[in-house]
Amino acid sequence: MNKKSLSIVIVILVITAGALGYLAIQKNKTNNSNGKIGIVVSIGPEVQWVEAVGGDKVKVTLMVPSNADPHTYEPLPSQLIEVSNAKMYAEIGSSLEFENNYMDKIKSANPNMLVVNCSQGIMLIPNTAENESNTMDPHDWVSPKNAKVMVNNIYQGLVKVDPTDKNYFQKNRDQYTAKLDELDKNTTQILKPKQGFNILIFHPSFGYYAKDYNLTQVAVMINDEEPSPQRIAMIINIAKADDIKIMYSQPQYDPKYMQSIASEVGGQVLMVNDLDENYLENMKNISYSFAQT
Repeated sequence: MNKKSLSIVIVILVITAGALGYLAIQKNKTNNSNGKIGIVVSIGPEVQWVEAVGGDKVKVTLMVPSNADPHTYEPLPSQLIEVSNAKMYAEIGSSLEFENNYMDKIKSANPNMLVVNCSQGIMLIPNTAENESNTMDPHDWVSPKNAKVMVNNIYQGLVKVDPTDKNYFQKNRDQYTAKLDELDKNTTQILKPKQGFNILIFHPSFGYYAKDYNLTQVAVMINDEEPSPQRIAMIINIAKADDIKIMYSQPQYDPKYMQSIASEVGGQVLMVNDLDENYLENMKNISYSFAQT
């Protein structure tokens, strides 16, 4: 094959590849939209919130899977494609590490996308773990009271991107926030006998929850680092002093640390997941788990 023929073949291949890529993008947009509003969220609880308010008008894309650590997770190229097609991004907005690291990249993937700060209007609290009290606790979603504020911020965002369906969104929001009120009421009753109790947990993600229901969160992990032998020994002493037999870990982290503590005091480890997508059911189950402490 001479150079001229080779050049023609290369040009044809480049044009063909470009056309196929364009068609794939268009197909992806068609498959992703189906007439629905593309909404991207950072963590699992937001999935239920957006779907509860948006109903059949929305299609939700989750960035951080519920079994992944939002402090270390990196977005996939396929997720950034979803971002490029979205109308709105619901960020937690409380200095969650995933958002601190990647929101600039996410915004640059779709400059026209509305970004909603779900934590707007929430009073953030300092981290309760030692050596972290100079930073704010980003895990504000674990509080059903805070969840009401976050759901309303999502509602406001949906009205901006789809004002014609405002009444539909408002009705859905009101129905869901009534469920959050019921969750809060029931949680208060379930945990009333445990007021003032220590909750021994691996990662300090329940500070807002502990504040709402008068518990004390004692975390094994601080500064997002593996606990030292000295830290483990300190937690064991706390468990023995308070006769604590139930302690908690999360699926995003290795349970071996909590298991080693439990074995020293003749206790057991229960799993709780603050990132589960089924917020209402999950938070109800967490209240029953904490009631066993």
